[in-house]
Amino acid sequence: MTETPAAFHESARKDRVSKFNWISLVGIPLAAILFQVYVPRFVTYLSYLELPLLVTVYFSLARRSPITGVLFGMCVGLAQDSLSPQHPLGMFGIAKTLVGYFAGYVSQRFEVENSGVRLVLAFFFYFFHQFFYWFLRSALLSESVSLELGQTIVLAALNAAVAVPLFRVLDKLRITE
Repeated sequence: MTETPAAFHESARKDRVSKFNWISLVGIPLAAILFQVYVPRFVTYLSYLELPLLVTVYFSLARRSPITGVLFGMCVGLAQDSLSPQHPLGMFGIAKTLVGYFAGYVSQRFEVENSGVRLVLAFFFYFFHQFFYWFLRSALLSESVSLELGQTIVLAALNAAVAVPLFRVLDKLRITE
């Protein structure tokens, strides 16, 4: 039996799992978390950037595996929780774990190398992350916090605009075989 051209392209697309140096897998998320924690103290205008989330989305999309996305999101989220004094431990861990899972799942179903697709996915995952974080704070911690949809949409657009060039830079760190 021979594969049809569509089936061949489908299997070839799923086989393109990106590989990275272990230094990149540890160093980039650590740099993003440190940026998130320390840079807004000096430059308040950069506090809207959620670089740990963008890095989680990128590596989950690039690895094309929900399991890898879960593990990566969990590690990034818990590391971010542990360095941030104002957030309870585990809140970002749970939210980023779900983002990692869904990003890995989406990457198995769609071609995610296109900049337009990456823009839309970064927007969606930022919004999803903020919504789910708000839900966790309301449900688990019984905190009365409001979800400001207008501000969240604007911040999602700003993070998506940063994500596209960031993802292109991170593409250059892939190990080619």
